[in-house]
Amino acid sequence: MLVSVGAVTFKSREDHRKQLELEEARKAGLAPAEVDEDGNEINPHIPQYMSSAPWYLNADKPSLKHQRKWKSEKNYTKSWYDRGVKLFQAKQYRKGACQNCGAMTHDRKSCMERPRVVGAKYTNVNIAPDEKIESFDLDYDGKRDRWNGYDTSTYTRVVADYEAREEARKKYLKEQQLKKLEEKDTEKDGEKDAENAGSEDDEEDGLRIDEAKVDESAQMDFAKVEKRVRTTGGGSTGTVRNLRIREDTAKYLLNLDVNSAYYDPKTRSMREDPLPDADPNDKFYVGDNQNRLSGQALEFKQLNVHAWEAFEKGQDIHMQAAPSQAELLYKSFKIKKEMLKSEHKDKIMEKYGNAASEDPIPRELLLGQSEREIEYDRTGRIIKGQDVSLPKSKYEEDVFINNHTTVWGSWWKDHQWGYKCCKQTIKNSYCTGLAGIEAAEASADLMKANMARKEAAEDEPVQQEQKRLATWGTDVPDDLVLDKKLEESLKKEAARKKEERDERKRKYNVKWNDEVTAEDMEAYRMTKIHHDDPMKEFLH
Repeated sequence: MLVSVGAVTFKSREDHRKQLELEEARKAGLAPAEVDEDGNEINPHIPQYMSSAPWYLNADKPSLKHQRKWKSEKNYTKSWYDRGVKLFQAKQYRKGACQNCGAMTHDRKSCMERPRVVGAKYTNVNIAPDEKIESFDLDYDGKRDRWNGYDTSTYTRVVADYEAREEARKKYLKEQQLKKLEEKDTEKDGEKDAENAGSEDDEEDGLRIDEAKVDESAQMDFAKVEKRVRTTGGGSTGTVRNLRIREDTAKYLLNLDVNSAYYDPKTRSMREDPLPDADPNDKFYVGDNQNRLSGQALEFKQLNVHAWEAFEKGQDIHMQAAPSQAELLYKSFKIKKEMLKSEHKDKIMEKYGNAASEDPIPRELLLGQSEREIEYDRTGRIIKGQDVSLPKSKYEEDVFINNHTTVWGSWWKDHQWGYKCCKQTIKNSYCTGLAGIEAAEASADLMKANMARKEAAEDEPVQQEQKRLATWGTDVPDDLVLDKKLEESLKKEAARKKEERDERKRKYNVKWNDEVTAEDMEAYRMTKIHHDDPMKEFLH
């Protein structure tokens, strides 16, 4: 019994049991496999959630089409526009064509020709041919391919240009080499005295000329670019350049010591010198670091260092983001540095002179001779002919300031320098003359008298008035004079005891003072109640 509701078919329990038995038999190979719409067998081991089609496909028969790619891809093209291709060229203006050039493929607004004074619509002269308009359906990569439509044959012009430059350079170097060798030959031919001795050298130079005239293609095979094919992975691996002549010793064979310079076979580089102890004149290879420390590599390194230091000091400079700006700043920095060095050098030469200058030295200084007659004694001292030169000081001499008539340092007293005219020991002070000297002497006398009186007062003992103070354990006399601090301590102790007797007068915030003075202890002892005292009840 089958009950169908829409596209969903419900089976009875018996039919469901038979369906399960059939599937088990198909899996065991006892029953033939199920066949789809195209007659292909369906694997019975495929799960049901994969073999059963969704309900919205309305599949009446079993099939696996819903698991396959049912959307067909567009036929994308790899072709490109034919540039410069022209189609039909009319002889008269056609309706709907461009009013400027007469082509049918565009209008006047999008015309790329020069605007004519009178358009082709009115002249019917020089009608432009129709362009070839194409439209391509490109895929995602085709729309973004920057080399799409590039003609590789145009690159042969660039290669030819570089080859022509290289040939011209080789030709120029060959001419220079031949010219130098010919000049050497002419010089040796002119030497008549060394004809026999230099015969062997002439033969060697002649051989050198012959070798230079030979085509360089046999000697310069290392500059040739070859293409390596049939590798282990198949296909070509690009271009390989032979960087040395085959007769030369390989750099990794110069020193076979294991602890010598490291050779990297992948990059064919050896940074350190394989023979550091050998004679530099005999070595033809000193390591790859030589290239890093010479030429443009060193300049580029200095440029990077300058950019880093300038960026650390706050300048907006970055070698990778703006290399042209960094190079210009570096050039301006070098120019300013040279200018500062030259200015500093000029100032030093102006101040101290230049011993290496080309200016002629005075004859008197050069030969040490003059027409002046000087007489010397036996000890070498000058007797006559030259004035005795007094030694000069770098300080100004005999210059009086601030109304002084003598210089500073002309007077000495009590380990102090001063002016002799006014006897002042303060430098750059104003001169007071004799009045100042008298005032200073009177001040000194007064100070001495004060000091003597003070010393006499210190020797005499100070008579202080003795106060009669009452302490605990002694009788209180009638003429007792209480000390002010003790009187305050007694008042404070009386207030404290009064507060202890009446708790209501105690404040909320209690301030304690732990410092106890001698007066406080004396007041406490004077007001303390002695329980053993028979007269304690009469105290208060």
